[in-house]
Amino acid sequence: QLQASGGGLVQPGGSLRLSCAASGLIFSIDAMGWYRQAPGKQRALVATITSGSNTNYRDAVKGRFTISRDNAKNTVYLQMNSLKPEDTADYYCNVRGTDVRGAFDSWGQGTLVTVSS
Repeated sequence: QLQASGGGLVQPGGSLRLSCAASGLIFSIDAMGWYRQAPGKQRALVATITSGSNTNYRDAVKGRFTISRDNAKNTVYLQMNSLKPEDTADYYCNVRGTDVRGAFDSWGQGTLVTVSS
């Protein structure tokens, strides 16, 4: 089960930090990531981080967003700086790993980020 938090309303140029914690009888977590879906658009990758902390970002957020993870807490973060109106979207976390039932590929509930003056 994933629990995401941290969305909200922010002015252009502002910052927000999203968090997503995985719970349950988890043996290991592989890739963790954030995706977003703007109104009328398909869900799109924002950033991912592997178990070895290798990261990947969509071009539009490079240099502004930072993804990180805390393996002890089974949590992935997305620090978003210099936010722009076009960053407005529902943000979803995704976690892939292995738990007591086997391999899993789970999505958190969306957390809304609104960038507006």
